[in-house]
Amino acid sequence: MNHTDKQTRILYGVAYYPEYMPVRRISTDMEMMKKAGINTIRIAESSWSSFEPEDGVFDFSIVKEILYYAGKYDLHVIIGTPTYAIPSWLVRKYPDILAVTHNGPSLYGHRQNMDITHPGYLFHAERIIRRLMEVCAGHPNVIGYQLDNETKSYDTAGERVQKMFVAYLKDKFKTTDALNTAFGLTYWSNRIASWEDFPDVRGTINASLGAEFKAFQRRLVTDFLSWQSGIVREYARDDQFLTQNFDFAWSDHSEGLQPEVDQRSVARALTIAGVDIYHPSAGDLTGAEIAMGGAIGRSIKKAPYLVLETQAQGNPGWLPYPGQLRLQAYSHLAGGAVSVMYWHWHSIHNSFETYWKGVLSHDLQENETYHEVCQIGQEFASHADLLSYRPVAECAILLGHRSLTGISYFPIGGLSYHQIMRWLFDALYRLNITCDMIYPEDVLSEDTGSLCQKYRIILTPALYSASDALIKKLKEYVFFGGHLISTFRSFFSDENLSVHPKVQPCDLTECFGIAYDQFTIPSGIVPLHFTEGILSGDAAASHSSVRAVSFMELLRPLSEETEVLASYDHSAYEKYAAITWHPFGKGSAAYLGCFFTDTLTLEELLRNLCTRMGILPPGPVFPVICKRSAKDDGSSLLYLFNYSGEEKTCFLPETGSVTLAPYDVQLFYNS
Repeated sequence: MNHTDKQTRILYGVAYYPEYMPVRRISTDMEMMKKAGINTIRIAESSWSSFEPEDGVFDFSIVKEILYYAGKYDLHVIIGTPTYAIPSWLVRKYPDILAVTHNGPSLYGHRQNMDITHPGYLFHAERIIRRLMEVCAGHPNVIGYQLDNETKSYDTAGERVQKMFVAYLKDKFKTTDALNTAFGLTYWSNRIASWEDFPDVRGTINASLGAEFKAFQRRLVTDFLSWQSGIVREYARDDQFLTQNFDFAWSDHSEGLQPEVDQRSVARALTIAGVDIYHPSAGDLTGAEIAMGGAIGRSIKKAPYLVLETQAQGNPGWLPYPGQLRLQAYSHLAGGAVSVMYWHWHSIHNSFETYWKGVLSHDLQENETYHEVCQIGQEFASHADLLSYRPVAECAILLGHRSLTGISYFPIGGLSYHQIMRWLFDALYRLNITCDMIYPEDVLSEDTGSLCQKYRIILTPALYSASDALIKKLKEYVFFGGHLISTFRSFFSDENLSVHPKVQPCDLTECFGIAYDQFTIPSGIVPLHFTEGILSGDAAASHSSVRAVSFMELLRPLSEETEVLASYDHSAYEKYAAITWHPFGKGSAAYLGCFFTDTLTLEELLRNLCTRMGILPPGPVFPVICKRSAKDDGSSLLYLFNYSGEEKTCFLPETGSVTLAPYDVQLFYNS
């Protein structure tokens, strides 16, 4: 049984740190929380130095006080293990506890600066976890545990870690000859004759070796959190869950797949996945980051997930317009979340995150954000039925850590892996086509027929790293009725980031009906010419201004059945295709050989492809967003969102004409 099957209400909550506050007012805070409909608080993960001010001297009085009042006000409590920010006395005791990274030794001050493999760190981390669990585990209001906080390896790469890495390579490759062959270490005399000669990996210029070290660092995170899980499980009751607040790649908000953590591997040690989703707001709010985070969140355990952190007021510039907080809260639920929790309750009065504001501002009084929290809390209390619905998706985007690493070593005209992934994901989101996120192991483990039934379309944004087995499976998927949409730089290298010595796209030329052996970064203006009928509406009228930018592959059609959807309108490239579609077996495959920045054109292109591949976009487009969910008994739920400050009217067969107020959300049930 999944943990959420036992959940009876939406967890609506906040992170709460009274130890940070200039005044002690726990009773006042919890009275305000209850009034707002908040039913859950997250505590403890940030305060090791308060709980153990000196080596072996423990003080959990603040935790006990919080638990006392949580019982009095009937609030659920999630306990975080306080291991992601170490006290200064621990550094004095073990100066080498701070991680040595690619950028040199870490310094004390910021959080997440330690070597998570250090024996002294592990000893003291286990001790503080056990002491905290002794205080908390038996309390009836404690419903679960958060292991650490947004855990990563913190690029630990010191001498001990490098010795562990060499042992890992010896176990995987057995001989240095096998390693040299797999990674191409003959280049620039990097060949390794014996394991004793293995150099400092921080200096490598070999992407295959560098990617393997990153994979090893991800494994360290899995081992560390699995170790914590084992300790906590010794104390946890059967009715208490274990989670981790996974975060995402970051620009100035949540961006995409976290490069430093194999979240699905870690999740084997958890009962439910948790995520931290932060996104633009105010005039920049689109909901795309919420949808993206939800798609990854539900992929971690292929199940509902907790939103353990999201913003209330947040960073400067994120203060939500009236109505947006409610819109955002329901957007999380529509993505498959079973909780919405804000970081954090109160704004902090000093240190690094002073201006990352909580539900309450620095005066700790009611405000407009709090009043909207109250409205959401009242609504959530009457919507426990939403927990039984699951998002419906007919498309999947295939992600891979090796591809992410490969693109980071070999950037495509300045494009990052996440920019390419979000290019496709955001366009589909704006068309109201819901996507799941899947991974190579999902494709390889699934029966081809079942994969075709589950996902009508699979998209591969810059799937740079693809094994022979994965390529073969995707080819079978198309042949037996699936549809594939791939971008430039997909299928270029193997699982070790060694470039396939074959015609590109590797072993899929028959499937795509194209081949290429040249690619370039456009010099000057390279317009795209779209075949008549491919684009419609405003995109058709403006497509003459669409240009290939950042990267372009020169595609050669191989079959009369290959349909050229767009070509390069340039004297040097006019004989080459830019975008193609090709029937193969019972399915079809489309290939986008270049990047272009016109979002309307991309949306219209994907609308055309999805329609011919059997998915009919529902009609409304952004800023009206519709999300469908269903129960096992076949009943369904439609969420309608208006992500604009203007009233919008839309029509859907199951609802008829619906008018949405600015930043409104409406729910429609169909049994």
